[in-house]
Amino acid sequence: MPSVADHYSRHLGPVYSWMVGGVESALQQGAAEVQALGIGRSGSRFAVDLGAGFGMHAIPLGRLGFSVLAIDSCRELLDVLLAHKGDLPVRVVRDDMLVFRGHLDGTVSLVLCMGDTLTHLQDIASVQALTSEVAAALEIGGTFVLTFRDYSSPRRAEQRFIPVMSDDQRIMTCFLEYGDTYVTVHDILHERTGSQWRLRVSSYRKIRLAAHEVVEILESSGFEERREADIRGMVRLVARRL
Repeated sequence: MPSVADHYSRHLGPVYSWMVGGVESALQQGAAEVQALGIGRSGSRFAVDLGAGFGMHAIPLGRLGFSVLAIDSCRELLDVLLAHKGDLPVRVVRDDMLVFRGHLDGTVSLVLCMGDTLTHLQDIASVQALTSEVAAALEIGGTFVLTFRDYSSPRRAEQRFIPVMSDDQRIMTCFLEYGDTYVTVHDILHERTGSQWRLRVSSYRKIRLAAHEVVEILESSGFEERREADIRGMVRLVARRL
């Protein structure tokens, strides 16, 4: 089975902007999500976007005056970010997000891990390790924002088939297969070439995180968190480093 990085590079990366309805539309949505966090003017104005992708949140943060480290493992998505960021203070790094502190010179006031990025980690121990790294990187009172899908309750029967996006040239469907600690995500893409449809399928694993598990990890790492209204079907936690 491909790794998360290979799955994105070979399968999702080239069509990801299409999947989310276009870059400009996604940036508007990302800007609204960042604005809803009510980020103040206090702190260093340095931020980290873990799993930044094409910059859905990094670019809006840059427009708000943050200097942003945008880190992701998918070259195709980072190339889109580079093409759209202009002269904004967004530094783009291709690397594993677990080692993000190696790309920092000091502490930051904000760390984002949004989308369903958190479940891309290998296991619960990796979630704990990342949270500890974020705590070490944040200023006292700094903010850690996470969104992720809660896969603790499995979908059944036809609910495991999820329509993602479609037009007259492409159809993307997702199928979920549940194990004890992982959910295997099968991304099924039909693409039209002339009058023919071509099928491409790739699969990868996500960890089955429950919201209460993430809350416990945050609290054990010295965070005080609050759960906000779920966003795009994902749990949203906003945590402050004590």
